Amino acid sequence: MKAFRKGNSQIEFRQSFKSQSAMEYLMTYGWAILIIAVVLAALFELGVFNPMTFAPKASPGSCQVVRPDGAGTINFISLSGECNGELPQYVAQFNGRDGSTWTASGAIGPNGYDAAYIVLPKVFNPSTMDALTYTAWIKQGVWASNGGGGIIGIGTAGFQTGYCGTLCFHQCNSGDSGVWFPFTPNGGQWYFVAVALNSSQTANTLNFYINNYSASTTTAELPTNGYSRIGAINCFNYYFNGSIADIQIYNTALSSNSVRALYSEGIGGAPIDLQNLAAWYPLDGNAEDYSGNGNNGVPANVTYTSNWYSGYGAP
Repeated sequence: MKAFRKGNSQIEFRQSFKSQSAMEYLMTYGWAILIIAVVLAALFELGVFNPMTFAPKASPGSCQVVRPDGAGTINFISLSGECNGELPQYVAQFNGRDGSTWTASGAIGPNGYDAAYIVLPKVFNPSTMDALTYTAWIKQGVWASNGGGGIIGIGTAGFQTGYCGTLCFHQCNSGDSGVWFPFTPNGGQWYFVAVALNSSQTANTLNFYINNYSASTTTAELPTNGYSRIGAINCFNYYFNGSIADIQIYNTALSSNSVRALYSEGIGGAPIDLQNLAAWYPLDGNAEDYSGNGNNGVPANVTYTSNWYSGYGAP
C-alpha cells in the first residue's frame, strides 16, 4: 500500500511540476505575446498593414495645369506631370477650433489665430459668374464646440458639415440658415463631396453629391463676392475639424456624369474640365493653386500628414 501511495505521490508531484512549469511558461511568454499583440494592433491602427501604405505617392505639385498664355486663359491648356490618379503624399488637417468673425475684406478678429483655415484670393468675379461647382475629399473629425464644420467658403456662401444638421450650402447673407442635406458623414471615413449651382435656369438649381450618387437637389443663391476660404465658412466661426484633400473649383455647373467621373478618379484625381477650372488645391503638402490661375492660398495653423490612409478605399 505504501509503495502504491508513494508511486501515486510521485505521479502527483510530476503533475504538479508540469502544471507549475506550464504556468511559468505562460507567465514568461504571455507578457511577450500580449506585447506583440498590442504592437500589432498599434501598427494596424497606424495603417502599416493597409495596402494604401505601399501604393506609390505623388509628391506635392507633381501634377498641374499648364496655361501657355497665362492665368485665366484657355488656349492650349493641358495637364503636366504625374496625373494618373496617384495617391497624394500628404493631406491637409484642420483643427476645428472656434475663432473670430470673418469680414468681407478677409480680416479676422483677435480670437481666431489658433483656428486652422486657408485664406484664398478672389477666385471668382461674381458680376460675370452664373454657375459654380466645388468638389472635395473630406474625412470628418469631431465637430467644433459651436457645431460647425466649414469645408469651403466662397463669397457669402459656404459648403459645410455639422451646423446645418449634415451637409449644407450655407448662405451667410440669408441669415442664420442654409440648404439642408440628408446625409451625415461618419467620422473617420473618407467621402467625396460636391455641390454644383446653376443660376442660368428659372430657379437656381443646387445639386449635392456624395461619392458616386446625387444626394439632393434644391435651390439657392450664388455668392455675391469672390472672397474664399478652405476649412471655414466666411461669415461665421464654423471651422472644419478633420482632413481635406483635392479641392477643385469650377466656374460652371458640372454635369452629374462629370462629378461621378471625378469620384471614380479617387482622392488623387486631376480636374476634369480644364477650360472652366477656376482653382485647384490638391492640399498635398501646401495650399498652392495648381490650376495655372495663380490663386494660391495662405494657410493658418494647417498641418499636413502623410499618414492619412485610415478610412480611405479606392473607388
